[in-house]
Amino acid sequence: MSTERAEPGSNEPAAGEGRPLPESVQKSAVDWKRLGDYEDIVYETGEGIAKITINRPERHNAFRPTTLFELRRAFDVAQEDGEVGVIILTGAGDRAFCSGGDQKIRGDDGYVDKSTPHVGRLNVLDLQVQIRRCPKPVIAMIAGYAIGGGHVLHVCCDLSIAADNAVFGQTGPKVGSFDGGYGSWLLAETVGLKRAREIWYLCRQYDAKTALDWGLVNAVVPLAELETETVKWAKEMLEKSPLALRMLKGALNAVSDGAAGMQQFAGDATLLFYMSEEAQEGRDAFKEKRSPDFDKFPRRP
Repeated sequence: MSTERAEPGSNEPAAGEGRPLPESVQKSAVDWKRLGDYEDIVYETGEGIAKITINRPERHNAFRPTTLFELRRAFDVAQEDGEVGVIILTGAGDRAFCSGGDQKIRGDDGYVDKSTPHVGRLNVLDLQVQIRRCPKPVIAMIAGYAIGGGHVLHVCCDLSIAADNAVFGQTGPKVGSFDGGYGSWLLAETVGLKRAREIWYLCRQYDAKTALDWGLVNAVVPLAELETETVKWAKEMLEKSPLALRMLKGALNAVSDGAAGMQQFAGDATLLFYMSEEAQEGRDAFKEKRSPDFDKFPRRP
C-alpha cells in the first residue's frame, strides 16, 4: 500500500566537521570506532564491519556534492581495509536513510556547493557504480525515508534491512528529474517492470511492509532493533568465504552491468588464478629466466 506522507523538510544545512550523530532509539550493536575527518558523513568500524552514515539529518540526509565526495572516499577506505568484510550504509537518526539530492542546492546543470562552486555535479552516479563494484557486501540499513536518489542508493546495495518506520518511493517526475540507469532498470529487476513503472510514474510512497512484500527489502524489524538485526546479517556473512562472496557479487551483477560487469567478474577470476600454483609457476619462470613447467598441472576435463 502507498502512504500519504509529507515531503522531507528543507532546513538550511548545519556545518561543523566531526559533528555528533543525532540521538536515536536504535540500540547500538557494536562498539564503533569513529575514524577520518569528514563533514557530511561519519565513518566507523568495529568487529570486521564498516558503517558509513550520511550525517545531514536536518536535510533528511539529502546529499550534496561534498557528501558524495566523502562517501566515495569512505567506501575506498572500507574496501582497502583488510579487516573490513562487510559495509553498512545508513543515515543519521531515525527519520531518514537518505532523501536523495538536496534540491536547495540544485543548479541548472546539477548540484552545486562549496566543493564544486562553478559547475553542477551529478556525482551520485559515481557512488552507485562504486557500491556495485565494491568486492565486499554492502547492506543498506534503512530507517525513515528512502526517497528519490536515496531510494536508488539502497537499490544499488546488495541487501536492504528496513525499520518498520521506513518509507520508500521516487520523486523524480515531481521535481523535474529521473534516473534512467540503476534507478530504473535495476529497480525493475528487483520488483518487476510493472511495479517499477508504478513507483516512477506515480511517485507514491510505500511503507516497509509493502517493500518487503514486493521484494524491495530483505527484512523489516522494529526501529529499535534495526542496527542489531543489520549487524547480525553482517556477522553471518563474515563467517563465509570472502572470495566466494566476492565472486558471487560479481556474478550476480555481471548480467545487469553488461561489459563493465563482465570486466569486473573477469578481474576477480584473474585474481583467483593469480593465487594458484599454476599462475605462480609462470611468474616465477619469467623472473628466473627459465621455461615454465606447466606439465605438472592437470589438464582438467
